[in-house]
Amino acid sequence: QVQLVESGGGSVQPGGSLRLSCAASGQTFSIYGMAWFRQAPGKEREFVANINWSGGSTFYSDSVKGRFAISRDNAKATVSLQMNSLKFEDTAVYYCKANYRRGEVWGQGTQVTVSS
Repeated sequence: QVQLVESGGGSVQPGGSLRLSCAASGQTFSIYGMAWFRQAPGKEREFVANINWSGGSTFYSDSVKGRFAISRDNAKATVSLQMNSLKFEDTAVYYCKANYRRGEVWGQGTQVTVSS
C-alpha cells in the first residue's frame, strides 16, 4: 500500500505563487508515476500535471503549461508542484495521485484559493 499526504495550499493574490508538496509513504518503491489533479467547485476533477518516477518525464495540461512545474524527489518519495502566475481560475482543491504496482491512490486534497 501507498499513502499520500499533501501540504502547501493556501490563499494567494492573482499573479502570486504557491508550492504544493505530496509525501508518499508505504511501498514507495513500487510507485511508477505521480500526478496532480484539481477540482473546482461545481466542476469535475481535472488533470494538472504528471511525472514519471524513474525517468522524470513530465506532462502538463494546456491550462497550466508554462506556469506550473512538477518535480519529484525519489529519495524523499515526494512530488511537488510549483505554481506561478496564479489566476482566479486556478482556485480549486488540489489532489495528488500515485500510480503504483497495485493500482492507484489519492491524497486527501489541499485547498488553493486565488483571490484579490
